[in-house]
This record gives sequence, C-alpha cells and structure tokens, in this order.
Amino acid sequence: MMLTQDARRGRWPHRAWAVAAVAFVAIIGAAGFRATPGVLITPLETEFGWSRGTISSAVSVNLTLYGLTAPFAAALMDRLGMRRVVASALLLVALGSGLTVFMTSSWQLILCWGVLVGLGTGSMALVFVATVTDRWFVRHRGIVTGVLTAGGATGQLVFLPVLAWLAGGPGWRTAAVVVAVAALAVVPLVWLLLRDRPEDVGLTALGAEPVSDPPVPMAPVAAPRGGAAVRAISVLRSAARTRSFWYLAGGFAICGASTNGLVGTHFIPAAHDHGMAETTAAGLLALIGIFDIAGTIFSGWLSDRVDSRVLLGAYYALRGASLLVLPPLFAATAQPSMLVFIIFYGLDWVATVPPTVALCRKLFGKDGGVVFGWVFASHQIGAAVAAVAAGLTRDHLGHYDAAWYGAGALCALAAVMSLRIARKADPAPPSAAVPEGIAAAGR
Repeated sequence: MMLTQDARRGRWPHRAWAVAAVAFVAIIGAAGFRATPGVLITPLETEFGWSRGTISSAVSVNLTLYGLTAPFAAALMDRLGMRRVVASALLLVALGSGLTVFMTSSWQLILCWGVLVGLGTGSMALVFVATVTDRWFVRHRGIVTGVLTAGGATGQLVFLPVLAWLAGGPGWRTAAVVVAVAALAVVPLVWLLLRDRPEDVGLTALGAEPVSDPPVPMAPVAAPRGGAAVRAISVLRSAARTRSFWYLAGGFAICGASTNGLVGTHFIPAAHDHGMAETTAAGLLALIGIFDIAGTIFSGWLSDRVDSRVLLGAYYALRGASLLVLPPLFAATAQPSMLVFIIFYGLDWVATVPPTVALCRKLFGKDGGVVFGWVFASHQIGAAVAAVAAGLTRDHLGHYDAAWYGAGALCALAAVMSLRIARKADPAPPSAAVPEGIAAAGR
C-alpha cells in the first residue's frame, strides 16, 4: 500500500535514511581500502627492497585514478544507477587487493593497487556522496553531506590500526586479503538495500514538497550520443568557461596534496623515521579520523547557514598553519604537542568537502554532481603529485620537512582562491539552463 506523504514525513522513517546508511557503509569501506597503502610502504620496502619513490608511484596512480574516475562515475550513476556502479566498484577493489598477494615486481603493485583499487575506490568517492544527497535529500542536505563525508574518516579509524597490526604481525599479505574480503562483504548490502532514486520506490526526496499523485519511477538520465563519458566531457567544457570552476578545482587540488597525498600517504613512514612504531603512527592517523568526523559534520551544518566561500578560506588557512608547525613535532613517542596537532588538523581534514559540494550545486545546478566529480579529480591529481614529490623528497634529502612546509604555503594560496569564487552562478547558455526548482534547492 502506498504511504501518504504525511506518513512518509511523519512517524515513518523516510527511506532516504536507509539509503544514506548503506552509502555510509560503502564509503567507510572505500576510505579504508584507499588508506591501506600508507601502512604497506615500510613492509614492502623491507621485503622487496623497493624505494619509497617507487612505492609512492603506485600510490600516485591510485590517487590519480581515484580522482579521474569520479566524474565518469557520476555520469554512469545517472545512466546506469548507483547500485550497479557501486557494486561493480567493490568487486574491482576486492580483485585488486586480492591479487597483490601474488606480486613479485613493482609493476604488479601499480597494476593491482594503483589501477584496479584506484578505479574501484574512485567510483565510490565523494561524487557518490553528492549523488545520494542530491537525489534523496532536500531537507538536511548539508548535514547529511557532512555525515557521509565523515564516513571516510570513520573508514580510516576502523581500518588503519587493524591493518597496521596485521601488516606488522601476520604480514602485509594478510592485510591485503582482509581488504578483499571486506569489499566483497559489502556487495550484497549495496545490491539489496541501495536504491537509485526516491521515485523507484514511490517516494519523493526527504523534505520535497508533497505531490498529489504518487511519484513514478524515473528513467535513467539520457546521455549524449557516446554515453556517460561524453556527458562528463561536455559538462567539463561548460564548467571550464567559468573562473569559479578553476578556483574550486585549484583549491581542491591543494586540499588533496595536503591531505591524502602528503599526510595520508607519508605520515606513518615519516613518524617511523623518527623512531615511532608504525602501529602508534597508524593510531595517530586514525585519531585524525575521529576528530575529522566531528569537524566534517559540523562543517556540513555550517554549509547550510554560512557562505561556503568563507568556510573554505578559513579551512585552508588553518590547515596551512598547522602543517607549518608539524616538522618539529615528530618524535619516537606521541608527545602532547603532536596530539594537539592531531586534534587541530583532524577537525579540518575533509571539512572542505561540504562547502565545496554546496558551491558546485549552487553554481552549476543540475550538473553539480558531475562538476564536483571533476573538482574531485583535481583533488586527487594534487594528491598524486604530492605523494610522489614527498617520496622523492625523502629519498633525496633524507627527511620530509620541505614537503610539510611546501604544503603549508600552498594552503595559504588555496584560501585566497576560495575567497575569489563567485557568489552566484554565471549566466548559463540556453542548453545548460538550470531548472528553477533545482537552483532553489541549491541555495
């Protein structure tokens, strides 16, 4: 029996919350799978004799594909549905992680962990968050974006200490198998419970205006001839004509360089260089995840109430300041000063995501999800460059100090770019006009 709109908005929990819960689980897994290379650098270096620059190149490929997959995944979700895309992505992660136990050469690391896991996790990246919130939520959109984004931090929190213990005890192969099994375990949950749109189950988005007739299932978005890839490229061409897109993309590239690329990849080996046990360093990185949960959810709440440009400027400035004071804090044990850094930096880790998603939605309307995919691609390109650059810096200088200071300076530049983003959308050509209802929802 079809529930009335009042029942759906009243005492009955809206189906949107179940969809968000499944998305949260998948995002937790994607974050944990993506963060795993950070605990494998030293074991692989020890067993195979590969340099950190060589291992970092595999991480760089992973980060690049993690980002470049995003806009195409967003377009595929419009064409094929979220459920098919996310389930396929989990299978790719399981394949890539499982095959690493048989590798003997560095090119195999690049293929398995770089290409396969990069493509899989990229399809469950933050564009998945943007797609879920755009389709299923009108009310609470900002805070749900914050909670789902915080799922990435939760993935770090759950996986990193366990994987560090496995890599240091039973061995890195055991850690890789655990990732593969965990990815496979999420597939049935996604397939059974995730739904692509509210209309598929006779509902409207949470907080949408009531309708007199039951919603009908929507057909997939019609893609231009050539499919989802053509749509993704076409959206990029349109967005690239605006300065705001380049400010968003440039700032987010620096965001990736100063988080996933540098801290996410090299914090554990950098701490190990100063005599700290890898399990302790992994615990500190996971602690960043704990505080990031609070920071990102609060950022989502703020993005519904405060100018997102101002939020981004403040976040980047504070992150840059924290990175500039980091190098002297490394020691063989976790000193109070390092714990202060972990708390401060953790609150800002991915707090940039909710205001960035909000700006893409506001400035680019119905194409906001795909545009965010391209902005996120720049995030991962920045992360990939930083991962390799920091590894080479360590190989040549024997320490990471230059990498930390360089990232801090870049964050100051990102703060300036964020404040120069337009307050409202540029006039769109007729073919890219934004429906009034969608534009209103993004404000």
